[in-house]
Amino acid sequence: MGLLDWFRKSGPEPVGGYGQLVELFSGVAARSGVAVNARTALECSAVLACVRVIANGLAQVPFKLYRAEGRNRNPAVGHGLYELMDMAPNEFQTAFEFRHMLALHLCLTGNAYIWLNRVGGRIVEMLPYPPGCVSIERDGWELTYRITTQDKRYITVPRKDMWHVRWLSWDGVSGLDGVVLAREAIGLSLALETHGASSFRNGVRPSGILSTDQSLNKDQRKDLRTAWEAAFAGTENAGRAAVLGSGMKWTQLSMPNDAAQFIESRQYQVEEVCRAFGVLPIMVGRSDKASTYASAEQMFLQHAVHTLGPWYACLEKSASRWLLSEAERRDGYYFKFNVNGLMRGAAKDRAEFYTRLYGVGALSPNDIRELEDMNPYVDGDEYRVPLNMAEPGQNPMEGDEDGKA
Repeated sequence: MGLLDWFRKSGPEPVGGYGQLVELFSGVAARSGVAVNARTALECSAVLACVRVIANGLAQVPFKLYRAEGRNRNPAVGHGLYELMDMAPNEFQTAFEFRHMLALHLCLTGNAYIWLNRVGGRIVEMLPYPPGCVSIERDGWELTYRITTQDKRYITVPRKDMWHVRWLSWDGVSGLDGVVLAREAIGLSLALETHGASSFRNGVRPSGILSTDQSLNKDQRKDLRTAWEAAFAGTENAGRAAVLGSGMKWTQLSMPNDAAQFIESRQYQVEEVCRAFGVLPIMVGRSDKASTYASAEQMFLQHAVHTLGPWYACLEKSASRWLLSEAERRDGYYFKFNVNGLMRGAAKDRAEFYTRLYGVGALSPNDIRELEDMNPYVDGDEYRVPLNMAEPGQNPMEGDEDGKA
């Protein structure tokens, strides 16, 4: 079996379907007493929603290789990396699934590792590995990567053959683990969910006190409780009419203050988790009732610019730096997300903005086309000068060279 076949078949050791390794899934205990790791974090609905929103944003938007030739920018269809990034980076993933996985790894661990299979110096395949399977060995600024395989063997990969994408980084070598850094917010969210589930598991509806003026022995009290819970306990019996015997009384209890505080705490923790991931709460279903369609549209625009924008820049710059050679970058090759699809809701605003700048001569038609990732056209570089404005550097009260006013 050749090295390439061994690389493919001796994949990372699976643990519970999430990948390998104790250091990734053993977790760090939060003050709430909950062990927080990549697996348990995804059991928090707010974390899962935030990761899904970011992953969908990175996976659904086209990510292609372009080549700039002067002011022309065209897809580099003839380049080998174009199809790898646009269609299928390897034999078992689509481009959507590939970027979905990268986003998941980056959001939860701050790192994504992709082994680059080169043939004749060209990249012909990209194989992702779970972050827990990869360790970095550093000698000054010389980095090598060690992959732990399913059969407990190790593969040493030189830096040039590993595409390492980092998110926030303290040392420039590895990304910071966002789940560990946000473990208190995530741990408290998990603890609140566990507490809520335990509280409602056998909840009685309606909630109150069943009393009688008769004297009951231990067995009678036990039988009465069993019969009452059988008839009214659990969500499936909520709202059933209660028929009481002679001398029995039901006292309805209102929601205690701690229950109301529990609801507020859960809502606040959703916002805390969103803050840790840089996601607007409205994008995970947490919004106030005062939100309107117009305000929601603006919030989505903020999400595209302030949440997804940095992720797009991270992958664009990383791919252009590590997947392209210096000669290819000099020849104008670069990777870019086409975010026009996400900005369709703001097309009217963009059109008004361009119209105003074109009207005062600040942008030419080709300037606008360049901002929209469109190629220029002939005679599109002229700037419009309004009739009530003089040409740059000319006093409108003075005549031209012929002395005409």
